[in-house]
Amino acid sequence: MDKISVLLAEDHVVVREGTRELIQRERDMEVIGEAGNGEEATKLAAELRPDVVLMDIAMPKLNGIEATKQIKALCPATAVLILTAYDSDQYIFALLEAGAVGYLLKNVRGSELIQAIRAVHAGESVLHPAVTRKVISRFKGIQGKLGEDQAVHPLTERELEVLRLASQGMTNSEIAKRLCLSVRTIQCHLGNIFSKLAVGSRTEAVLYALRRGWFSLQDEFEEPAG
Repeated sequence: MDKISVLLAEDHVVVREGTRELIQRERDMEVIGEAGNGEEATKLAAELRPDVVLMDIAMPKLNGIEATKQIKALCPATAVLILTAYDSDQYIFALLEAGAVGYLLKNVRGSELIQAIRAVHAGESVLHPAVTRKVISRFKGIQGKLGEDQAVHPLTERELEVLRLASQGMTNSEIAKRLCLSVRTIQCHLGNIFSKLAVGSRTEAVLYALRRGWFSLQDEFEEPAG
């Protein structure tokens, strides 16, 4: 079985070393590179093509937001997972719109980080509970603002249904169970959605659809698994 390749982008050496040791203990993961600043992270991502980049926000030379944008432009298939001490709206939404597929705070347990790496590699979106609340609040605030686009979208009915369920925080496995489809089929639908909308993550796709009023959110959300 191929291991999940991980690039660490963290300017604090002690934190980076501890994270590397945590990941290297897992049989299905390996750290293939380490970067101490955003420019180095972007360069290494282009060279090594990791499955996952574990990214901090506050780094020298190039911050995590700009590094994420550049990495997603150069390596669309690479999943960027944010691991940071900052939970301000300014950073959260800038990074999610830049293409990050996950946003964790540094107070998570090691086991939660490992689970999150596996999840984003599998195409899931992973958000810290505190971040999830902010995202849901933002989603509710923007839905349907561009109502003139409601009837026009490039998605099939099934793709729209998958995206609607994703907006409720369901994992790929949960969506597959709800629709009586395989997880692989859900991953394919999401890939098609990303391609059609020219976005790089579930969060970007949901934001795109909500802004155009393609669907609205239910009053109550299901918390994302994990």
